[in-house]
Amino acid sequence: MPENKLITLLSDFGLSDVYVGVMKGVIAQINPALTVVDLTHQIPPQNIAAGRFSLMNAYPYFPGGTVHIAVVDPGVGSYRRGVAIQLDAGFLVGPDNGLLSGVLIKNPVVAAVELTNPQYWRTLSPSTTFHGRDIFAAVGAHLASGISIELLGEVIDPKTLVQLGIPERTLTPTSVTGCIQYIDHFGNLVTNIPAADVEGKTWSVAVGTHMIPASQTYSDRKLGDIVALIGSHGWLEVAVNGGSAQSELKLDTGVIVQVLLA
Repeated sequence: MPENKLITLLSDFGLSDVYVGVMKGVIAQINPALTVVDLTHQIPPQNIAAGRFSLMNAYPYFPGGTVHIAVVDPGVGSYRRGVAIQLDAGFLVGPDNGLLSGVLIKNPVVAAVELTNPQYWRTLSPSTTFHGRDIFAAVGAHLASGISIELLGEVIDPKTLVQLGIPERTLTPTSVTGCIQYIDHFGNLVTNIPAADVEGKTWSVAVGTHMIPASQTYSDRKLGDIVALIGSHGWLEVAVNGGSAQSELKLDTGVIVQVLLA
């Protein structure tokens, strides 16, 4: 089987400890020719929803065969499964806790396995607190080096993979109701309302006590004003020109957002 030489890493490990570097060391021990791309290691600790959103939005930008290792794993060492998933355009490796479910919404599963074969782990006795090092990094490196996914463990039904409970948006002829699903580094409030819901329409956003007309760019509004627009990720977001919408509006993920259509 040909080698798939690109791996991405996403985690909530931060950069002040050695955890990320150690995972890269494990990958290099297995195959030093692999290229490793850091998506981010600044996911808020244990925030599976933020990791899900970030992985989902990064996935389309990588070539076929890329192996994406994602580790936001508050249940590490417990009953939750470790999994590897083959898609048409790549592979996912990580805990089966909903972290991978954003990618799965738009990408049908070719094959999925529970990581039960220790032959492809770093050690036969993995740490109960660091599966990123002892299982996921090693498995990802083997996958990227051409090992067949079926060798990694027991085949599982893709329908049993955990889906994270993101509220469904609702649509009527005059409105779309969704929620804040992610808050980025700038404090922008990213909703679960896609651009397609408002394309070709006149729209405004009601969130909290604010009514915000649609804009094309952040600078369409004065410095310090609240802005509603479609972000580069393709989702409707609420921002502040030159500031943080999270700090200004005191809102968090899960808060209801309503788009009024005309």
